[in-house]
Amino acid sequence: MLAKMTWRRQLVSQVIAIAVLAIVLFPVLWIVSMAIDPRNISRPTSLIPPGASLQAFIAIFEKPTPNPVTFATLFRNSALLGVGVSLLTVLVGTTAAYAFSRFRFPGREAGMLGFVLVLMLPSVATVAALFVLLNIVLGPQLRNSILGVGLAMIAGALPFAIWNMKGFIDTIPKDLEEAAVIDGANLNQTFFLIMLPLALPGLAVTALFGFMAGWTEFVLSWQFISDPQWFTLAMALYGMQGQYASNTPWSQFAAMSIVVSIPIIIVFFALQRYLIGGLTVGGVKG
Repeated sequence: MLAKMTWRRQLVSQVIAIAVLAIVLFPVLWIVSMAIDPRNISRPTSLIPPGASLQAFIAIFEKPTPNPVTFATLFRNSALLGVGVSLLTVLVGTTAAYAFSRFRFPGREAGMLGFVLVLMLPSVATVAALFVLLNIVLGPQLRNSILGVGLAMIAGALPFAIWNMKGFIDTIPKDLEEAAVIDGANLNQTFFLIMLPLALPGLAVTALFGFMAGWTEFVLSWQFISDPQWFTLAMALYGMQGQYASNTPWSQFAAMSIVVSIPIIIVFFALQRYLIGGLTVGGVKG
């Protein structure tokens, strides 16, 4: 009897899992069907449309409609923004989080409270202020570039990075660093050789969010950048939308959406083992 109930529960669990998987994958399959449909329609009539082809993918790699620059330029700008924001956010955020976690100094609590308050603000609330500040600091030419957007994004991403990394560093026992100091290690050695390896899961999360934010960024880019040579993939994707549905190249729009998503998926799987791993526990036991 018990074995029969267990079998039924497993069957129900599998049915529920398949149903959830179908719901999650349906929008993805819809986009894929749009991309390979040569009829250029937004509502595909079947999963594999008649005359399915990869012509939309070929078209966007040559020159996405109606953007004035090539796909290579769009990809370069998005990659610069995603990688740059990710690396600088991790670098500055981790060192600042370490200081907030391990040292006691005036304004420490107020600083952390300020980061939390900044996280509560919607990003669009600071666009006007960032626009004016970057015009003053960098000038219109540099503001109208990936550099200006990147600096604005880093300023917005650092509060989350510092808050996230501080919480993670707080879980790493100080005993490990103190033992290293007794063995003759200095502050830099304990930071790079002891703390950073144990903080890899936190670094992976921060790097992933930084890359996703930079790669998919649209609001700041749309407001700051007017020079086509600095357009990003997100801007190109938005620019494909016509005033009316009939004016939108739906196949290219769907193909571009798929292509834009691929680097994020690659980065996620590359960092997956760090996101899941519990390196802190292993370090304490060792």
